[in-house]
Amino acid sequence: MGPLFKQMLRSPRLAVAVVLVAAAAAPDATEAQQLEPIRAKGQSVTPAFEGWFKNADGTFALSFGYFNRNAEEVIEIPIGPGNFVSPGPADRGQPAVFHARRHWGVFTITVPADWPQRDKVTWTLVVRGDTLRIPGSLHPSWQIDALEGEAGDNRPPTIRFAAGGQAYAGPTGGFGAPLAAKVGAAMALNAWVTDDGRTRGSVAAAGRGVPALRWFKHSGPGAVTFANPAPRPGTEGAAATTATFAVPGEYVLRLRANDGPVASAGHSQCCWSNGFVKVTVTP
Repeated sequence: MGPLFKQMLRSPRLAVAVVLVAAAAAPDATEAQQLEPIRAKGQSVTPAFEGWFKNADGTFALSFGYFNRNAEEVIEIPIGPGNFVSPGPADRGQPAVFHARRHWGVFTITVPADWPQRDKVTWTLVVRGDTLRIPGSLHPSWQIDALEGEAGDNRPPTIRFAAGGQAYAGPTGGFGAPLAAKVGAAMALNAWVTDDGRTRGSVAAAGRGVPALRWFKHSGPGAVTFANPAPRPGTEGAAATTATFAVPGEYVLRLRANDGPVASAGHSQCCWSNGFVKVTVTP
């Protein structure tokens, strides 16, 4: 039983997403995608629709992630003909950098409160010549508990990019103030992340409420090196690291905060949060 099939058994939503993507490919390509073994590099990336949830203002959020089948290779697909959302603007906040293995709820797309259930938003990736598409909709079977646990007794961690600043929680997250950096010079990255400490079976449930953090390059033209990509929150949730950029340009960095000590997110779709920072890097 292959690793992809095992993941599909653990997550029915992933299984459906893979089937939908595979349906757009030739039959022989479908079989190869589902049976291919884990390799360090050379494999594809599949976009994934995680489901939808209702926002406090009555609008809805469609949550998307991805599965990079490689064990090590990071694949970069700039926003454009090879990485776009339709209908509407091609850039809807999706990643241009795809880190190894499964990444859940990396970004969301907000649709109006009166969005028709039958309408779809589709994320398309072109990877090594193969076109992979995944549609998202408000079909009732795809509703998820992204903002609270299934029993209603847990919430995602809260991310702030300034002490006492605007708080963000859940997959949609929000942006901190734009930052500026110089090529080759370490730029400070500061966040304040707290949690309710109510996750069952984790250190958070034991009363410590310490979220697991991870910084990622979300988009940008060059390499980004984090001094510590997984800083541990300290007093009042403060978590500091630095980022160093190899080339000038416009970047987006993503901070993922998981509810508990495990650095992988997903399955129940609760509880984790995203935070984003735009960085302008000059020579």
